[in-house]
Amino acid sequence: MTNTLHKYFDAKPPSVGLARQFVITTLTSWGIVGDPAEDIRLCASELVSNALAHGTRSGHGFLVRLSADEDFVRLEIHDSRNATAERHPRVRYVSDTDTAGRGLCIVEALADGWGIDDRDPYGKVVWSRFKAVPEIQPV
Repeated sequence: MTNTLHKYFDAKPPSVGLARQFVITTLTSWGIVGDPAEDIRLCASELVSNALAHGTRSGHGFLVRLSADEDFVRLEIHDSRNATAERHPRVRYVSDTDTAGRGLCIVEALADGWGIDDRDPYGKVVWSRFKAVPEIQPV
């Protein structure tokens, strides 16, 4: 059985925190807690921040979608800006003194896979996948 929930957010800075809260609340309701939930929450924060900074067109927000089956959680961030080949999100390896550019490095380190899909009629979906098994809750 697959659980799926999604929520739309305005392209405003407070939406990053609201999206993190949506992710952790959803995961907790599915019994996914502890380190797996924190890894997913952190990756959501990074991907949402990227969508806000680079992926939203004027007047458009972004969508966060979570899907879980018995073995994996898939996190998707849907935004409104098409990614041309030269502007495709990619992992950047930065120096210790750089103040930005680590988001996809974090996602690559924590997720069991990630990628980018085109979105119809415009935009893209940046997704990540995590091995996360719900904990059995005491009765």
